[in-house]
Amino acid sequence: MKKYWISKNLKIMAAGLIISGLFNVQSSCNPSKSKATKADSTIATYEEEKWNLVTPDTTWMRNHYTCVEIETNKGKLTIALFDETPAHRDNFLKLVNTGFYNNVLFHRVIKDFMIQTGDPESIGSPAGADLGKGGPGYTQKAEILDTLYHYRGALAAARQGDEINPQKNSSGSQFYIISGSKHGTLALKNVLKNRAAISFMKDPENMSYGMRMETYQRSGDQAKMNTVLNELEVAIKPLTDSLYNSLPERTRQIYATWGGYPALDKEYTIFGFLVSGYSILDAIQMERTNENGRPFSDVRILKTTVLPKGKP
Repeated sequence: MKKYWISKNLKIMAAGLIISGLFNVQSSCNPSKSKATKADSTIATYEEEKWNLVTPDTTWMRNHYTCVEIETNKGKLTIALFDETPAHRDNFLKLVNTGFYNNVLFHRVIKDFMIQTGDPESIGSPAGADLGKGGPGYTQKAEILDTLYHYRGALAAARQGDEINPQKNSSGSQFYIISGSKHGTLALKNVLKNRAAISFMKDPENMSYGMRMETYQRSGDQAKMNTVLNELEVAIKPLTDSLYNSLPERTRQIYATWGGYPALDKEYTIFGFLVSGYSILDAIQMERTNENGRPFSDVRILKTTVLPKGKP
């Protein structure tokens, strides 16, 4: 069974060629074998750093949404569950009320990216065991909304990859909380450039780009490869600019001054937000891990509790 995985790098498939990051062409790699390193991003530019810190309104969230306290052996996290994603909200509350998450581990932790939990197979698992395949025996239909973003603190559902899950259905229980990093204009545009390239390469009329890149990669002709990549960058620039300009100004400011992981936007279901416990999020993301992202010292959910609305 495939893992419920959150991809750290956006990958573009083009005629059998995997491009990890638009202009860093390399052969396919197994992300489970990569070290837990800082997420690729560019810190906000000086002009953007002059803005006052723009943050998601967690006070409004705690007063208007149902909140759940997640008590871990590192401290407490409090999350608000969005009414805009009712199926995920209700499923999460059902699992909380039945004690499903008690003693479950945070089995995958990557600094400046996210912390992942919700695999029941992690309960009592031996040290170093490879985790991430377990669940309650069902998946959830995706509830991906254009108005929700992967800001720092976003709560979202893990899922299996597009190759076996093109509908982007969510795991029935596994979820992650974004730690992320700041993304200024350049970093944000690079993320959108990758998204534009995916859309561009899906058009049958543009298949020649992928075919040429595959040919030049096999022959080791880096000069011709660079020529194609330059052509591709020019071709997708209008779409990249359009995607950037379509983002609300507040969204750009939050990514620049508060942070997050925009590469995941519109790919996973966001169904809540961390309203308190950011120091605990940081403590967990700083844990030393093995090559699969599992902390060497277990980080465990002790219990979960539904809180009265407005009083997390």
